Amino acid sequence: MTKRLQVRRGSYVDSVTLMQVSRRIGALDGVDAALVAMATDLNLDLATSMGFELPDRTAPNEMLVAVDAVDDAALASAFDDVDAALSQAASPAATSFGSAPPPVTIRAAARAGDASVALVSTPGQYAFADAVDAVDAGLHTMVFSDNVPVEHEVALKQYADPAGVLVMGPDCGTAVIGGVGLGFSNVVRPGPVGIVAASGTGAQHLMTLLDHAGVGVSHCLGVGGRDLSEAVGGISTRRALDLLAGDEGTEVVVVVSKPPAESVAEQVRKHAETLGKPVLFALLGQGRPTLTRAAEQAVAAVGGTWRSPEHRDGAVREGRSGGYLRGLFAGGTLCDEAMVLATDRLGPITSNIPLPGGHAIGDDLGSAGHTLVDFGDDRLTQGRPHPMIDGAIRVDRLSAEVDDPTTGVVLMDVVLGLGAAADPAAELADGVVRATAAGIPVVASVIGTRDDPQGVDRQVETLHRAGAWVYLSNADAALAALDLLDAPEATA
Repeated sequence: MTKRLQVRRGSYVDSVTLMQVSRRIGALDGVDAALVAMATDLNLDLATSMGFELPDRTAPNEMLVAVDAVDDAALASAFDDVDAALSQAASPAATSFGSAPPPVTIRAAARAGDASVALVSTPGQYAFADAVDAVDAGLHTMVFSDNVPVEHEVALKQYADPAGVLVMGPDCGTAVIGGVGLGFSNVVRPGPVGIVAASGTGAQHLMTLLDHAGVGVSHCLGVGGRDLSEAVGGISTRRALDLLAGDEGTEVVVVVSKPPAESVAEQVRKHAETLGKPVLFALLGQGRPTLTRAAEQAVAAVGGTWRSPEHRDGAVREGRSGGYLRGLFAGGTLCDEAMVLATDRLGPITSNIPLPGGHAIGDDLGSAGHTLVDFGDDRLTQGRPHPMIDGAIRVDRLSAEVDDPTTGVVLMDVVLGLGAAADPAAELADGVVRATAAGIPVVASVIGTRDDPQGVDRQVETLHRAGAWVYLSNADAALAALDLLDAPEATA
């Protein structure tokens, strides 16, 4: 075993790219662990926990490259691969002879071109300053960064609103603007439906359901998962509605959100009534439409023909007797939707993002009764890749649930699209095979389109071949899991 840690100065690369590089290097033959990340406090702690000795002084704008390999040859090869990957990520677009060097600030970039949107993906504690720079340049600003304090979010949105600038985020994982996907976006056809999303995976699921029905999207404007909270008050949601109301290519708008604050939702509804354009609402909660139902309503509103999402039956036809529902999610909104449906049938659910009346999971995240976990929650992505990029955390948890005699049915999502893992179904397939052999049904929703780089049909086939029940609707998957569960015995 041999280890090496380097601190590289003047080598900033965005966090999504670094997560992908870390995952790529960690998967190499002869490499036991790898971390390529900016030297934030969280990443320094992670490097220490991996057994690396840190230099006396580092700064958050420096890059850590840490590799643990089986021998010197594997270590050297891994560092060569890191250099190649980072060189490719950092290479600027080709410019003509004598052209100016690439700009180093957002305002400088805005002056040099005709961009209308800025994407901020810096560590959460530094994102506010970069976002203010973008707002001052008059750019609509997507803040991909997570772990941004809510008071910074409120201040930023209040600062941008008088200038008519839309702030998307913080923690805005998905957007489509003029046909260009940003963050974890799916590849969807252009069309008449505009989306305002206080939810990343909720937006993705709505877009993919529309795509399956042959209906396209004009723009999807993410606003951050906290925008419809009491603290933020829907500032960006109202601004996004105004922008889509003035867009000629948008015929119908859908607002999608995790369960919102009721008072804020009512303010947004009243604002929508003033726009002169149809606005539909997919605000998750008890008694409200599922995302699938909202997609059906949107298709009808633009004169399309709804086709119920397809599914494939799994190998195990009933839940393990007396067992509980166990949900392993990458998408927070998909987890919320499943919990809403499960609560109707099973009562309060245990989770790290519990619904009102639900039970909070313990610090060890261990399952207790009916348990659904959002592994993409901010608290679980500090210092580690999001599970849509690296599914290792869910692979391990699936194995643990199979070994748990109280597990009755496993429910999970598989989210495809730009920026996501190249083959997420393959990561989970062995665990599905083990579950099936143990008599535990696995139900999966696949969130993707035919044009996504992973290919929705290939992902469905991989999971189905492993024995899973596979659905293109998250709500349908949750309901199927509940049908498979032996609920009377499980809740006794």
